[in-house]
Amino acid sequence: MSYIAYAPLSDLEITPIIIVMGTQDLVVLNAQLVSGAASYRSAGIHAYIINLLRQLQPDSDLRYLALTGPGALPEGISMPVQQTKLPTHRPEIRILWEQSKLPWELLRLKASLLHAPAFVGPLWAPCPQIITILDLGFLRHPEFFRRGNRSYLQLLTRLSAKRAAAIITISKFSAQEIAALLGAAPERIHVIYPGVEARFRPLPPAEVTRFRQEQNLPERFILYLGTLEPRKNLLTLVQSFARLQDPALHLVLAGGKGWLYEPLFAEVERLQLNDRVHFPGYIPAETQTLWYNAATVLAYLSSYEGFGLPVVEALACGTPVIAANSSSLPEAAGDAALLVPPHDVDVIVASLERVLSDATLRETLRERGLRHAARFNWQNVAQQTATVYRTLVKP
Repeated sequence: MSYIAYAPLSDLEITPIIIVMGTQDLVVLNAQLVSGAASYRSAGIHAYIINLLRQLQPDSDLRYLALTGPGALPEGISMPVQQTKLPTHRPEIRILWEQSKLPWELLRLKASLLHAPAFVGPLWAPCPQIITILDLGFLRHPEFFRRGNRSYLQLLTRLSAKRAAAIITISKFSAQEIAALLGAAPERIHVIYPGVEARFRPLPPAEVTRFRQEQNLPERFILYLGTLEPRKNLLTLVQSFARLQDPALHLVLAGGKGWLYEPLFAEVERLQLNDRVHFPGYIPAETQTLWYNAATVLAYLSSYEGFGLPVVEALACGTPVIAANSSSLPEAAGDAALLVPPHDVDVIVASLERVLSDATLRETLRERGLRHAARFNWQNVAQQTATVYRTLVKP
């Protein structure tokens, strides 16, 4: 069995000093985003990388090494890890490391394949590389992004897609976007739906009641869980909520502040909803399941998504979902949610009223949601990803 031992080589790197090679090909995963303190940045792509590291297992063909930044790693990662002491949590340092240091690390490690799971790979690499592109919102809706982040993704993702031997994405919708906007050949694009962690499940009513009391939550509330950013279409959700004729109903917009969120707070103020719209901030992983279980309904009206994992997480918890009928969200929701036009306030209000008032409908959606969510698991994601690896290292 191959293994790698680690020891400090300098004050900058923690580098392997013993490499016992077997017949397996070495797949290196660039996982600089996963280390460090948990925050809203632990959502989305970070969850994708973390669960991939947890589930990929070496076999007779492949072995794995994750390259990460400094700091504590998430629990449950048994894959060998090589950490740098460079502060790659700072975007400018991470970009410099990816484009200058990473290629030489791949050369030294004699890597057979690089997987860059965060859109961008090095412009030069001594081995084939796969990139994961979750969505192309920065191309389709550049107005939703800060200029610096948008420019970086637009330029480097295009160049990376041209150089990549294969591209993994997380929905058929995103695959179509990649082909249309980046000109990637369809045969190079592999759709692998993300998984849902086992922690997302229905909880005992007493546990949920206790959590609701601890958080001083109302008995009935609409939940959004995700980063507060423009493409999540939260202005429309707030405006729809304002038209519901139920003073006992509340809206919880749970998630860390991303970017360009100021108009959202201004709209809540303008509509005089401060006493019924709540911003609990970033929700750590250990309490997300409780929030989903405590909610009466999840509303996810995002304008543009690569997949929309909170939709499936809520369904796995037995929570009814209202989701936008645009981009990839119908793939995430299946037949288990009510789908609405993301900017049609009249339809959104009517759908919310229907779910909130109809207990039979809520139970039907709950049953459908549990069945649908069971289709998505991270073990399958890892197996399908390893199959893509093999197409490149064992052609």
